[in-house]
Amino acid sequence: MPKSFIRRFTKKIVLITNIVTAILFLAGCYGYYFNPARFWPVGFLTLSAFYILLVLLLFLLFWIFVKPLWSLISFVALLLAYGPLTQILPLRISSLFTKQRNGTSLRVMSWNVAQFDMLNNKKHPEVKDQMIDLVNDYQPDIACFQEMVCEDSTVIKHGHINEFLQRMHFPEYFYAYNRKDDFWDYAHFGIMILSRYPMINKQTVMYPPFNYNSIFQYADIVKDADTFRIFNIHLQSLRFSKENLKYIDKPSMEDEEDINESRSIIGKFRNGFLKRKVQADRIRQEMDKSPYPIIVCGDFNDVPNSYAYHTIGKGMKNAFAEKGSGLGRTFSGIAPTLRIDNIFVNKNFDVQQYDRVKKKLSDHFPIITDLQLSKN
Repeated sequence: MPKSFIRRFTKKIVLITNIVTAILFLAGCYGYYFNPARFWPVGFLTLSAFYILLVLLLFLLFWIFVKPLWSLISFVALLLAYGPLTQILPLRISSLFTKQRNGTSLRVMSWNVAQFDMLNNKKHPEVKDQMIDLVNDYQPDIACFQEMVCEDSTVIKHGHINEFLQRMHFPEYFYAYNRKDDFWDYAHFGIMILSRYPMINKQTVMYPPFNYNSIFQYADIVKDADTFRIFNIHLQSLRFSKENLKYIDKPSMEDEEDINESRSIIGKFRNGFLKRKVQADRIRQEMDKSPYPIIVCGDFNDVPNSYAYHTIGKGMKNAFAEKGSGLGRTFSGIAPTLRIDNIFVNKNFDVQQYDRVKKKLSDHFPIITDLQLSKN
């Protein structure tokens, strides 16, 4: 077989692979246009878009040296994906955060606190203390916690709400939970908004099956002459078991047990895509009713090019996209690209600075932003 034929055949295979990669990349970047109820597999492309980007860049470099004209395939795909790419990876080398802030600004923190490590508190009480110290070090005006566990009754065994309020110096709070998720029948598993400013309205929004991820909360907060509405949300998690995580770390298809494990993981991804779609739609409906400027904080359990991210963030500013840099990973496990925690604000808020505190006290890193409400 002539060498020229082999070269031409190899180039065609590489070219076709490049075209397919570019299509998958664009589908992943614009995955939010696909309704997860009908096109849930696209969710896998949104999760892997960054890695497909790396492959696309390799194709770009390859064709520049082999056949420059064909490098346009990758180049055009990158141009078409410019908008989503700025949400995934802002074109900013670094971002500075100053703990000392403008006296008129509003500092907001969002953090999945993973129960303040309550399950290990007896062995490692220092973790809870370090988490509280971190909050106090940044002194947010408003803190939105997800996966919060504490007591708000007369029982005081593991961590009463009064302890958190006193130690973090918050005069106002709003704790939303469903008793189906109670710890030990007296400590609740829920979401919480803490504020240094008065709350004039508090609402928990619940839908069947009335479990943890099917509820969210909002509160109207008054700062000086301004009133704004802050949402605290936690969208559907994947609920991976230890066995699932082990398989993700070292995947294989050697026996029937591996096949069953892979099916379990795919099923959990599908369930997550579908449920987050429904939850995001419900949150957006409630956001559209607000008579006040909006701030949304929470654990989205989804990436910046997802349906949930864009449904909730439509017409809003994302604090990381405005002032953050790099990949901005907020979840410490599975993959280095999982920026799944977000703070969104109305466009009449000026995002002054943003920080992700890279301290592994929870499985999520806290995120913080300083905001200024425009008078225009």
